[in-house]
Amino acid sequence: MSGRSPDVRWHDGAVSRDLRAGLTGGVGSVVWLTGLSGSGKSTVAVELERLLVESGRAAYLLDGDNLRHGLNGDLGFSDEDRTENIRRVGEVALLFADAGLVSVVPLISPFRAARGAARQRCEQAGIRFVEVFVNTPLAVCEQRDPKGLYSRARAGELTGMTGIDSPYEPPERPELEITPDGSSARAQAMRVAELL
Repeated sequence: MSGRSPDVRWHDGAVSRDLRAGLTGGVGSVVWLTGLSGSGKSTVAVELERLLVESGRAAYLLDGDNLRHGLNGDLGFSDEDRTENIRRVGEVALLFADAGLVSVVPLISPFRAARGAARQRCEQAGIRFVEVFVNTPLAVCEQRDPKGLYSRARAGELTGMTGIDSPYEPPERPELEITPDGSSARAQAMRVAELL
């Protein structure tokens, strides 16, 4: 896809994906964890990255908040900006996966179409895309409220809060669904790792 740059051409390198996989401990893939704020996405993602690296697999955590400190620091939270956020993170995740890493991506990513576009880009490139729905009920997420966003949204101090006054479209066919069943984040991460 060249978008607004029609005269650019993809330049192939001389190193194959198989050669990189030998150096990184395995074939790269993208693990996309989606769910409401406070659902536990980042907690499971941190454990997944740790588990993979401990087992000899190269992995990298592409946390949504961290990326908004740099790469996506120019984006707000309008529907358009959220879609662009997902597009950019999807492209970075794809590049990391092509390099042989497991890209671990915990993003609210509220829109099915944007997540589907990230999946499609990976599949077109021959990269495995694993969608994990961290399905924690809104009431539980509000109770946790780690950043105080839900209380601010309920008080009218914050607009555009996913699950309150902005929609969240749950996945229709994720590869895995995680619910708050009392198991540890490590145990949940192990369930994800079994898919890789």
